[in-house]
Amino acid sequence: MSRWRPPPAKSSAYITAEGHARMKAEFDQLWRVRRPDVVKHLAAAAAEGDRSENAEYQYRKKELREIDSRLKYLTTRLQVLQIVEVKPRSDGKVFFGARVTVSDDEAEERSYRIVGPDEADAQAGQISVDAPVARALLGRTVGDVVQVRLPSGVQTLEIVGVAYQAPA
Repeated sequence: MSRWRPPPAKSSAYITAEGHARMKAEFDQLWRVRRPDVVKHLAAAAAEGDRSENAEYQYRKKELREIDSRLKYLTTRLQVLQIVEVKPRSDGKVFFGARVTVSDDEAEERSYRIVGPDEADAQAGQISVDAPVARALLGRTVGDVVQVRLPSGVQTLEIVGVAYQAPA
């Protein structure tokens, strides 16, 4: 059996203005604050002598690699992302950036905001536009009933409300 796995599906290149600002802030913090601090500690650890048995040196090299890897990802990703700031003309329809309130089979209401894959956070109620629930809701209006195929089975959701946040 081989270890080969198909490459992951490409994620959408959309992001909200708030998500883009957070990614830029993370990049700036890593580049201006965190990386210089790690480089300073790495140089101090390297000056101590034998690097092969120096745990501090090994740790700082690993930390620097992780920071550089994240900076490379953020640089590449920020270049291709498209900021979606336009509020749709139709308030009742679900589009990117919408806060959608749905009611499931047990009449339990949940609220989701449809955002880009880079800013998705299920705990905060923000789901990726590429997620099955978001794909099922896009283009629908209040009162529509949709069926979503999830790993746990098919779930029926009714759209109870759609709202858009005002631009910050």
